[in-house]
Order: sequence, then structure tokens, then C-alpha cells
Amino acid sequence: MALLLLLLLLTVSTVSADEDAFIGVNIGTALSDMPSPIQVVALLKAQNIRHVRLYDADRAMLHALANTGIRVTVSVPNEQLLGIGQSNATAANWVARNVIAHVPATNITAIAVGSEILTTLPNAAPVLVSALKFIHSALVASNLDGQIKVSTPQSSSIILDSFPPSQAFFNRSWDPVMVPLLKFLQSTRSYFMLNVYPYYDYMQSNGVIPLDYALFRPLPPNKEAVDANTLLHYTNVFDAIVDAAYFSMSYLNFTNIPIFVTESGWPSKGDSSEPDATLDNANTYNSNLIRHVLNNSGTPKHPGIVVSTYIYELYNEDSRPGPVSEKNWGLFDANSMPIYTLHLTGAGTLLSNDTTNQTFCVAKESADPKMLQAALDWACGPGKVDCTFLLQGQPCYEPNNVVAHSTYAFNAYFQKMAKSPGTCDFKGVATITTSDPSHGSCIFPGSSGRNGSFPNTTSLAPSSNSSTSGCHSVYFYGAGSFTTSVIIGVLLMSMVCL
Repeated sequence: MALLLLLLLLTVSTVSADEDAFIGVNIGTALSDMPSPIQVVALLKAQNIRHVRLYDADRAMLHALANTGIRVTVSVPNEQLLGIGQSNATAANWVARNVIAHVPATNITAIAVGSEILTTLPNAAPVLVSALKFIHSALVASNLDGQIKVSTPQSSSIILDSFPPSQAFFNRSWDPVMVPLLKFLQSTRSYFMLNVYPYYDYMQSNGVIPLDYALFRPLPPNKEAVDANTLLHYTNVFDAIVDAAYFSMSYLNFTNIPIFVTESGWPSKGDSSEPDATLDNANTYNSNLIRHVLNNSGTPKHPGIVVSTYIYELYNEDSRPGPVSEKNWGLFDANSMPIYTLHLTGAGTLLSNDTTNQTFCVAKESADPKMLQAALDWACGPGKVDCTFLLQGQPCYEPNNVVAHSTYAFNAYFQKMAKSPGTCDFKGVATITTSDPSHGSCIFPGSSGRNGSFPNTTSLAPSSNSSTSGCHSVYFYGAGSFTTSVIIGVLLMSMVCL
């Protein structure tokens, strides 16, 4: 009977979405040297970011965003919530100053009332829904309620027993707030704002949650998490949390409220107790998150229903208190330089923060020559890189040494794989650089005037460069000479080996 009821929940849901999924960014302000609003907007334009969420309603920022078309979510800061929730007039004044004064030039499309109130400011919880209603009434009075949605971001920690998702429910102590909140969202056709952080779920799981599962990395079918009640398969933590929220709303008899993820990301740096807060993991998570959201696949419970998401966050916030990771969630530093280069082939031009497309994979000069040799053999063999440019008499033959030739082959593979995470590793002997290694007439793939062209692909190559083909490359460097006949033999072998 319990299984039948849960399956019924899956079939009666009427969640729908009015537009394709989007990726936005959160713009925090805890920087010691915050870029000017004009500089921030310039970065947004350069990165083709069309959706932003502000943690306040800063007048200068809203002016800078005017006439850009960028869709803006403004926020009522937590410290203002009590006053707004207790006074309709205060709410109306807030809307007049921070919304009406800026539209339509600034494209404000949503108001986030507070942030994680139930878990961070519980004394204000009794007036939370009143605050939303007062803000919404002010929008109605100005005929803006059709354009601007009102909601309030919640921490996923309010969901108890989040796996399996079908058994999840909101902390029952908050029912006096959650039920009227969901009624308000339903009646105003708004959405449930949810902050989703697989990083914290992974860190707090004591090894139960695999890192690959948190990072959206592909899992073999036998490693996928299966909800025994619904038989739905979950390949990542993000979808499981979102579906846990859907099931939690269903438990309270609300089945037609869409979810917007107002915060999600991964820190790029941490202290000694945060070993998985790394550049590579942050890049992998955010790149895969963006690709996952923009493919409009939805979640296992609601396939095809978009889950638009705001990445936390645009800038590293060096003034934020707490552990090292708290300061390192950003995609850019205060100088608008990328913390890492996202790999977003298949996601259009959004957040392609390598704005010049000038990133390359090169061999580490300090690497063990034998390891470089093995990696070069793999790249030009099983890796299927076109190494004909390294033949004697060809543009990239000189300098004739293993470092130079490996650099060309590594970069050719990196570019062929669309700079996907993990494709510039080669067991630790390669690294990414923004310096173009082209020289003379040897133009590297990825450089302007590139040699050859590579198809775009969203597949992620493994960082391990082992091959199960049974085919062994035999590139040799002997006394500084590079044997042409050996190269040709290897290229032919790579086509016939099984």
C-alpha cells in the first residue's frame, strides 16, 4: 500500500515550467576590494550571464544593470525582515524604493525575501509569510505582480530523511510556517527557492556519499543510488536533494510548485580539514552542474521539468568569516580574473570564462622523462591524437625533445576533448596554462590559426590515461633523434589494434 501511494504521488504531480532552464549567478559583497557596479556588469556581459541574484537591492548596482536586459532577483536582507513582516507600509516603502524606482529599465523579475530564515533567523519565522504577502501586495498595487515573483530561499537542511527522496519530509516543527508558505507560492504561481550544496552533504556523510556522486561524474549502473520505493535511479546528489524537496511538498499535499535552486556550487580551496575543496573539484562540479541544468533533463521524479539554478557565486569573498572554503566559492577574483576555466562545450557561450579561448595543456618540464614518454605514446596511440605535425620536416618537429613533443600531443588531446575536466592530467605530468605554446610556424590547436580542427564534445575523458585496447605505442627518443618510421608505424597500429 505504501509503495502504491508513493507511485501515485509520482503520477499526479502537475509541476510545470514556463521557460527553458537557465543558469544565473549570485553576487556577494564580502570582498575587501569589491569591483564597481560598472565593472561587475561588464563582467556579466562578457560572460553572457543573463540572470543574477543580489543579496540586497543596491541602488548603484541596479542602476548599472539598467537597459542590459539581465534578469535580476533582488533580496530583502535578513536584518530587514522583521520590520517588513510586521508592517504593510514598511513593505510598500521597500518595494517603492528598491523595485518601482528601477523598473522597467532594470529587469527585476523576482524578490527573495530573506535567506534561509528558518535555519539562520528562526525568531523571524513567524512573520516570514506575512513579509511575502506584504511585498506581493505592494507589487499588485503597482501592477507588477505578473512580472515579479516573490519567494524565500530555504536551506536543504529543513528536509529530513532526504534519502531515499520518496521518504523525505520537511521538519515537522516548521509546518506552521511551511504550509502557509506553500499556499502562498501556489496561489501566486511562484516557485520554491532552495539552496542545494552537495559539497556539504558529501563532507558530512562520513564517506557514505562517493565524491563522484557529488560531482556529477558518470557512475556505472551498479553504483547509482536507487530509491527502493519508486525504483528511480539517482546519478548525482543534486537531483536527489531536489526530488527530496518535491516529495516533501507532496507530503503536505502541494504537487504543482516548481523549484528554483537559488544557490549551488563547490569551493575551490579549503583548509587541512577540507581536502576536497580543490580547483579541480570546483571546476568539475560547476561545469557538470551547468551542463546538467541546461540540458533541460529535469530530475528522476520530474523528467523534463527544468530546475533553473544560480551558481554560488560570481566572486571569491575574501572578507567572509569562517573556514578557508567560505572565502573560495567564486568563479572570479576581485580583479575579474577566472579562478579556473570552466569547460562548457554544449552550453552555448554562457560563462565561457576563458574569454579569449586561450588555454592550453603543456608538459611539465620537471616531469620524469619516462613518464612523459609513456604519456606521449598514449596520446599519439590510444588517445588518437594526430601527431603527424611532429614528423621530421613538419612544423612542430623542432625542438626535437620529449617535453616539446609531449606538449604538442597533450594539448592536441586537450583541445580535441573540448578542454573537459581531467583531460589535461596524463598521470600528473601535464598542466593547464594560458600562455600559447605555439612557436614559429608550429601553431598549436586552440591557438588562433590552429592546425586542424576538432569536433565539439561534451564527453568527459578520464584523468587516468590507461588503455584497455591491448595496443602498445612505441615512440622512442634515442640520443635526441626521433625516428620517423616508428611514428608512422605507431599511427598505423593505433588504427588496427583492438
